[in-house]
Amino acid sequence: MRRYGKHTDEDDIRQRPNPKGNRPRTSIRPKHEDAAEGFVLTVDRGRLTCLVEGRSVHAMKARELGRKAAVVGDRVWIVGDLSGKKDTLARIVRIEERKSVLRRTADDDDPYERVVVANADQLAIVTALADPEPRPRMIDRCLVAAYDAGLEPLLVLTKSDLTSADKILEIYSTFGLKYVVTNREELAAGDAADRVREHLNGRITAFVGHSGVGKTTLVNSLVAEGRQRATGVVNAVTGRGRHTTTSALALPLPGGEGWVIDTPGVRSFGLHHVDPSRVILAFPELVPGTEGCPRACSHDEQECALDKWVEDGHADPARLYSLRRLLQTRERREGD
Repeated sequence: MRRYGKHTDEDDIRQRPNPKGNRPRTSIRPKHEDAAEGFVLTVDRGRLTCLVEGRSVHAMKARELGRKAAVVGDRVWIVGDLSGKKDTLARIVRIEERKSVLRRTADDDDPYERVVVANADQLAIVTALADPEPRPRMIDRCLVAAYDAGLEPLLVLTKSDLTSADKILEIYSTFGLKYVVTNREELAAGDAADRVREHLNGRITAFVGHSGVGKTTLVNSLVAEGRQRATGVVNAVTGRGRHTTTSALALPLPGGEGWVIDTPGVRSFGLHHVDPSRVILAFPELVPGTEGCPRACSHDEQECALDKWVEDGHADPARLYSLRRLLQTRERREGD
């Protein structure tokens, strides 16, 4: 059966300019010189809310970016309708190079990295002293992720009205961490927020912690009214909190003095992605001692030169113990 009938002519046949598509392909991409700079506030199922010249603009990633995805904290360039009006949608056409990237994996055997936030310079690790019980291994893992990403850690201990913070502070006394201890009465009165805010001004701080530790409650006390997020309670049977924060959200501190990024509560913090050689950078007094280490030294073996370095008095033995404790976190379950 003839498709074009008995009498056909070459001019009657439709020809495509590109055998693989309807239009010719080109490597030339638009420069988008008229694009406006934005800051990603949150991501929800492929739609991004960005701050552009003081307005919240809804946008989606341009196809030309390929697999590259923008995350909370990214500096991006946007074109299209930037009015921020309802039912408008702009396009993100470029993503600036990131200064830092905080990552985690689902567990230590999962090779798939999940970017938590970009461009933060501080990680606030929020842990309750009771209800739910503190998990030092979780703190260790967050510290490893912070050091690997080049972020300065801040330990925030909540619910000190239920039990003393001395035990936890003793565990981390050799780490040289900045810390803040709060209780529920101070949190309600606003005193806790004032003390925490002293460490946040002028910085982009990501808040992490497992569910029920009071992370979002603390964030709500730090930001202006009208920007608060929903909070939950700890389950009396399981001792675990309920997930009320389902996506990361960047919120400005009053007066434009910095940003806090509230992240969803996590039950685990996998470290499959971590480069152990970066963790030691958080212990600068130990770094020179690694010059005598064998190639690919794990810093936890008999041939490690750090033992001799410490014996010669160049560093506190407790600091070497702390380093090795962090390096061993991938070999231990968070609940151990």
